[in-house]
Amino acid sequence: MVQTDYNQLMVPVIQFLGCTTPKEWLNEAVNHLDILMQDHANCEKKAASTAMNLMFRYSFFEDLQVRLAQLVREEMLHYEQVLNLMKKRGQAWQALSAGRYAGGLRKEIRTYEPEGLVDVLVIGAFVEARSCERFHALAPLVDEELGRYYQYLLKSESRHFEDYLKLATDIATTAKMKNPKEDIQQRVEHFRAIEKDLILSKDPLFRFHSGIPEHAA
Repeated sequence: MVQTDYNQLMVPVIQFLGCTTPKEWLNEAVNHLDILMQDHANCEKKAASTAMNLMFRYSFFEDLQVRLAQLVREEMLHYEQVLNLMKKRGQAWQALSAGRYAGGLRKEIRTYEPEGLVDVLVIGAFVEARSCERFHALAPLVDEELGRYYQYLLKSESRHFEDYLKLATDIATTAKMKNPKEDIQQRVEHFRAIEKDLILSKDPLFRFHSGIPEHAA
């Protein structure tokens, strides 16, 4: 796939997100590839775990099961690939504390169903879209091997964000919510504002989905 194709692939991702990644975060990432790769591995494992938990909790939604099963396989493959890249580079596994990003989004999840599930799926769309946007932004800044890998991830990550949005709409429709599309759009706008603030505000921890480094001018 040529570069122009990557740029075209990113159009719906950028339109969905409320902002692009600040330069300050990209500078920090390039200077701390070890933390970036370790947290990327953690994110892939967490994404698979989240999808598995949804499969068990909402086993009565058949379409959800099929789509999430595919997502689990892909996330675990990516997890294995990142681990192999780390090993190839002589990077030892290290424990990292979680950043504020996921918690900042999840605290807004509604406590009743099916609205709670809809929110989880909308959040999943934002996490995948942000990952895709950051891979695209990082690819030309890192070494050739890592850049190629990040470009390789773009197609699946962009599809994951769309899958999560479709699942949210399908669940809302199946559950016969009053205005499924309107509710989904409202929740997208709600979480877009929260996600944008998490990305553009100062953050004490550098992580794959963190905001502007606290020490940045």
